[in-house]
Amino acid sequence: MSRFRSCQEKNYAEGHFMSCNIPHNEFKRALKEHRRQLGLWLAFGSATAAEISAGSGFDWLLVDGEHGPNTLTTILDQLRAVHGYPCTPIVRPASPDPVMIKQVLDLGAQTLLLPMVNTSEQAQLMVKAVRYAPEGIRGVGAVLARSGQWGRIPDYMRDATDELCIVVQVESREALENIDAIAAVDGIDGIFIGPADLSASLGYPDDADNLVVQDAIHKAFDSILRHGKAAGSLAFDDSLAKKYFEWGASFIAIAGDTDLYVRAMEQELSLFR
Repeated sequence: MSRFRSCQEKNYAEGHFMSCNIPHNEFKRALKEHRRQLGLWLAFGSATAAEISAGSGFDWLLVDGEHGPNTLTTILDQLRAVHGYPCTPIVRPASPDPVMIKQVLDLGAQTLLLPMVNTSEQAQLMVKAVRYAPEGIRGVGAVLARSGQWGRIPDYMRDATDELCIVVQVESREALENIDAIAAVDGIDGIFIGPADLSASLGYPDDADNLVVQDAIHKAFDSILRHGKAAGSLAFDDSLAKKYFEWGASFIAIAGDTDLYVRAMEQELSLFR
């Protein structure tokens, strides 16, 4: 038997560079198969906290670049920290900007949560932003980037889209009015209902549990599922998360790192005060 596991390894040993494969996106497969995915929101901006979280059993971790104290460098640090753990890192850039999306993809992110998508035209732009020409507008830089393993992944430009998962956020009254058109966009894998911004947009700020807001979320899930897309949201209350799953959601962020940290400190102090 050859001492080399593959011809790629043999080529490397003979002095040629080692070629790699595009990493498998288990989260994307799970959404297609309607498997329940439990998520944790990462807002610390810490690679150490991300790595600790990656070993905790969550299916996905959200690296928050919109509200968390993150830069491209800290996002990269967290992607590296969770690499090899059995969970999917999802990156939310600060805005649904094609330039920012290009940069995050080049860091090696394969699943994106794109905030504040209000129309089908914006959703179509998001799909184009993750695809190379002629289907899209993503700038070519895989040879310089971690996403293409600095040129070591053969045919990265041809095959990258197969492992990219695009989730857009519906979190405004306008987006709700356009949700059927957004959900119909080819290339969108899932739609995430942002309860905080949505409740404010509907006139109930800081009151996502309001019956009007919850009814809107329920109807939104129905629209998303009717178009064959995966539905998701955020619910740090266990009864609310279970209700969302009953309504057909596939992926729910059931906790956040900062929230867990605050509650754990309060609980520990309560034992002595």
